[in-house]
Amino acid sequence: MKKYLIILITLSVALPGGAQTLEDYFQIAAENNPGLQAKYKTFEAALEKIPQANSLQDPTFSFGYFISPVETRVGPQRARFSLTQMFPWFGTLKASGDVATLNAEAQYQVFLEARNKLYYQVAAAYYPLYELEKWIELESDNAEILESYKTIATTRFENSEGTLVDVLRVDLMLKDAQTNLEILKKKKQPLVISFNKLLNQDEKAEVIVADSLMVSSLVINRDSLLTNNPILDELDIRLEASKKQEELAEKQGLPKLGVGLDYVIVGERTDMAVVDNGRNAFMPMVTVGIPIFRGKYKSAKKEAQLMQESYSLQKEERINQLISGYEMADFDREKHLDLLQLYDEQIAETQQVLNLLLSAYGNSGKEFEEVLRTQQQLLKYKKMKATALMNYHTAVAQLNYLTAKKY
Repeated sequence: MKKYLIILITLSVALPGGAQTLEDYFQIAAENNPGLQAKYKTFEAALEKIPQANSLQDPTFSFGYFISPVETRVGPQRARFSLTQMFPWFGTLKASGDVATLNAEAQYQVFLEARNKLYYQVAAAYYPLYELEKWIELESDNAEILESYKTIATTRFENSEGTLVDVLRVDLMLKDAQTNLEILKKKKQPLVISFNKLLNQDEKAEVIVADSLMVSSLVINRDSLLTNNPILDELDIRLEASKKQEELAEKQGLPKLGVGLDYVIVGERTDMAVVDNGRNAFMPMVTVGIPIFRGKYKSAKKEAQLMQESYSLQKEERINQLISGYEMADFDREKHLDLLQLYDEQIAETQQVLNLLLSAYGNSGKEFEEVLRTQQQLLKYKKMKATALMNYHTAVAQLNYLTAKKY
């Protein structure tokens, strides 16, 4: 139970306001997300089934009144009280408790899987916000650069050193940049609402996104994919529970024993004097429940055996899904890592070309169209880099989910 208490404490810790890291948002989501809390409540409910499974049946108390008293040597029987307690076959309660305990353990693994999936969903909603912030920043910088280009082109045109076409061309690009900037700003609201709903907090709450994301070397041993995975652990536990369920079905098919006591109220005889006249009677009893109808016990045993086969097949299927999911996520990670390297090189070379073109334009007043084209190409590469960085970290988050990384 110690590990459950640790989880519960983790979920109940209140975080200071203004969380700024993704890990902080993970903790807020773990504390507030109703779906995750529902999984934990289901686990707690499963724990409550353990004492139910370990308990004996309630004793049976009965009372009977003789409308026509039964005459005995010591007097007429007036009423009877009976108290009986049934006991299952030896080991039945333990087997039943084991099944309930294992089911609770399995439900805890369901909770852990839901928590890990929630972390991935939070990350998958967080990184697009980073991409959007970078795009807004890049588009804003681009608009400022185009404004400066427009000023230069206008000045050269007024001094008869440039053409009106250059002014009109940069003005068209500037309007495009300003429109794109407005669209990007409008896009932020639905992304923020979606993110806040995962955290179950006010939809207008501010989401603070990191200014930059680091790319670090990630080494994940694929063998760890199949160790400590909540879904695989759940299936292993449910497989063990079904074996215990089979054992329980066998024991439930054995006789049940019961002990009891009858207390009979006897009236006094008035027609003669006898020894123990009117003395009430005690009668200890032993009861045996005979499981004659075997069909339900055989069926319960067969059900447990079929469930064992089902859990084994489910585990095999899940392993296949984990391996294929891991390979695709790892490919995405490596692909976007390569793209990031490519975009860095393209950004550096395009910036160099742009500097040369600007220098040439300052000297000759020509090639302004090429300056604008190169500027937009530079913007494109920077945006693609931001997108690749988002996709890289999303792939890493998926790998962390598949390998059940502990935060």
